[in-house]
Amino acid sequence: MKYRTFPHGGERASVIGFGMGSIHEAADEREIEAALKLALDAGVNFFDLAPSEAAPYAPYGRVLAPQRADVLTQMHLGAVYGAGGQYGWSRDLDAIKRQFARVLDTLQTGYTDFGIIHCMDEDDDFDAMRSNGIWDYALELKEQGVIRNLGFSSHNPSVARRFLDTGLVDECMFSVNPAYDYSKGAYGRGRADERMDLYRACERDGVGIAVMKAFAGGQLLDAKTSPFGRALTKAQCIAYALDKPGVITVLPGFRDAADVAEVLAFCDASEEERDYSVIGTFAPQEAEGRCVYCHHCQPCPVGIDIGMVNKYYDLARVGDDMAAGHYRKLALHAGDCAGCGHCDARCPFGVRQSERMREIAAYFGE
Repeated sequence: MKYRTFPHGGERASVIGFGMGSIHEAADEREIEAALKLALDAGVNFFDLAPSEAAPYAPYGRVLAPQRADVLTQMHLGAVYGAGGQYGWSRDLDAIKRQFARVLDTLQTGYTDFGIIHCMDEDDDFDAMRSNGIWDYALELKEQGVIRNLGFSSHNPSVARRFLDTGLVDECMFSVNPAYDYSKGAYGRGRADERMDLYRACERDGVGIAVMKAFAGGQLLDAKTSPFGRALTKAQCIAYALDKPGVITVLPGFRDAADVAEVLAFCDASEEERDYSVIGTFAPQEAEGRCVYCHHCQPCPVGIDIGMVNKYYDLARVGDDMAAGHYRKLALHAGDCAGCGHCDARCPFGVRQSERMREIAAYFGE
């Protein structure tokens, strides 16, 4: 298992986390505990806690409480449950307070590492959060240490940017996959460039991204349901998400231990198995000529890490001073490009990398 660090709080999170959204659909409490233990044994330490029914909370508490100091929990302000345990979401502050206290109690903990404001997809959601006390309540919880890091979940890049503009958030839970990034599917909000700009802004501002819906609700895994008419593998979807700026962890939804084992196979997958460059054959025209850091151009005959050179350049252009520093620490830079055209021929998105290397070299004064 590999780990990445959230910039603001310094928490090291496993690049694969644990989503509990649908686990109760295929697993009873004993099986839920088995799935959690399998994940923990493999080094998973980030657990998102918003199921589509209330049932899984008790087994989560039994498994995670003894290891509380070694795991990271993410709880949702706004996910609430009825008397029968049915999921819903609410903007009622009193209901949110009651549910949050209930979850803390069930999980046998006095705090959560990440507290996120749930399902903020519309401007009206953002405005209501600010006017009805939810935002102030979240800030109060963070000041008290009950929430260690404050975040939000959204599928909408414009609403996400409003959170970033506050300067007060540490995390963004966002839907990242090729379908949504290219405006395919119900949650494909925003153009490709708007979504990529959001990822870059998160990295610039030190707001770590926790990825939800990496498989587009499973649609990308089946050619019959994929909006592209082509199936991707779980390893390809995970690699795609992890290559985006700002991404810290990917949170697949698990139904049982078998699902956990299948996703954890990513850790041992070869570069060929992770290679998602096939999306270049069905990405829309607006994606042409844009580097998505897929590394399909590698290996560079000179040895330049072309994907990282592009990523740091893109981040530096949106004002990320640290990205410029990281660029200069690379062993080889754009100015070292020999202009051989090897990368141009291999890029599935039609990027003229040899020309771009000259552009990047000029930007950094090489």
